[in-house]
Amino acid sequence: MTAASVRLAELGIVLPEVVPPLAAYVPATQVGDLVHTSGQLPLVDGALLAQGKVSENAEGVVDVETAVAAARQCALNALAAVHALVGIDNVKRVVKVTGFVASAPGFSGQPAVVNGASLLLGEVFGDAGVHVRSAVGVAELPLGAPVEVELTVQV
Repeated sequence: MTAASVRLAELGIVLPEVVPPLAAYVPATQVGDLVHTSGQLPLVDGALLAQGKVSENAEGVVDVETAVAAARQCALNALAAVHALVGIDNVKRVVKVTGFVASAPGFSGQPAVVNGASLLLGEVFGDAGVHVRSAVGVAELPLGAPVEVELTVQV
């Protein structure tokens, strides 16, 4: 398998700076051979990529395509936290992804949204990026974010 840093470069992806915690927690922690990240929001340079609840057909909310891009950014932010703690090239495999989607009433497309994170991890880690996953619809997320993603990786 190609090292993750090489694969990121091939994809033209630069990991962002670690998003500073919004409260009393750390971005990532290691227990044994597992690294767990805190939930990551779709922040870029301190600003959310989108804000609001996700829906397929209502005005004034985040559409699915935008939410998928937000989930991808969440995964990038989670990888940045992993990299800062242990180095991205020390990741042996992605174990689990948990995605939370702020959902408008009646929206049930959470799995499609969280695919934004899952597909990125597959692009970066290949077969080692295949993982178990939960995609959960929630009423609200911090700062009004449409998506939040946390990772567990083996190192």
